[in-house]
Amino acid sequence: MTTALVPDFGKALQGAVNRAVDALVIGYGGGLDGVGSVLTAPVRLVETLLQHVPVPAFVLAVAAGAWLATRRIGFALAMAALPLALAGLGIWGEAMQSLALVTVAVLFVGLLGLPLGVAAARIPRLGRALAPLYDLMQTIPSFVYLIPVAMLLGLGRAPALVATLVYALPPFARLTELGLRSVDAGLVEASRALGLRPRQAFWLIELPLARPVILQGLNQAIMMALAMVVVASMIGAKGLGEVVLLGLQRADPGLGFVGGLGIVLLAVLLDRMAQAILGARQTPR
Repeated sequence: MTTALVPDFGKALQGAVNRAVDALVIGYGGGLDGVGSVLTAPVRLVETLLQHVPVPAFVLAVAAGAWLATRRIGFALAMAALPLALAGLGIWGEAMQSLALVTVAVLFVGLLGLPLGVAAARIPRLGRALAPLYDLMQTIPSFVYLIPVAMLLGLGRAPALVATLVYALPPFARLTELGLRSVDAGLVEASRALGLRPRQAFWLIELPLARPVILQGLNQAIMMALAMVVVASMIGAKGLGEVVLLGLQRADPGLGFVGGLGIVLLAVLLDRMAQAILGARQTPR
């Protein structure tokens, strides 16, 4: 009785969305294939480079980076043990595929999120307009936009990259805006009184002071990108998520556990290394 009093807009919205997606696929199919190829190319490139790196060389690089960032031998050995464990589990190739997707996704997050955060900090109206959009991007279930994205770009790395970008962009853009807004306005005014132009004050004063918060946003983006690994496997992306998905499809809990453990090891490696490397550079000169 109550539902009869409320107009049913669901079917109308469903039809409108379907017609819009069909129009895009029919009218711009060739262009969308080109977009998918452009998005896939950097992921394939990074994946190929990582696959050709021998395991001992990768382990040594991780240990060297951990040592240079913290000067702690225990931390360096612990970080070196994580890729060794991935290789020991027999999922090295899948781990490198997931790492390639996360790397490219975080690169795109930085290229898009930094200008958005700077613009939102400069223009309060833009910040208020972007806030509900960020909320929507973080709260809407990924499958809601994965369905049309997969129809537009096809299955594989391209829709997985888009999904990861949608999920990981908001925290970085928001923390970039927050970091710039938290800079003491008196310091900026003092720099301009000393003769610095607005652009010089931004690069020499505001950005270095906001860098710790921005780097925390980058670390959050890395973790959120990795959280999309399993979801990305459901639309054809290769990697550790595919191992978990195969375990689910085959009712093989052991295979699913190996894939899940691999995701945990990779997450710990990325999180600790990101905190060590970025934390070593948080103190502005």
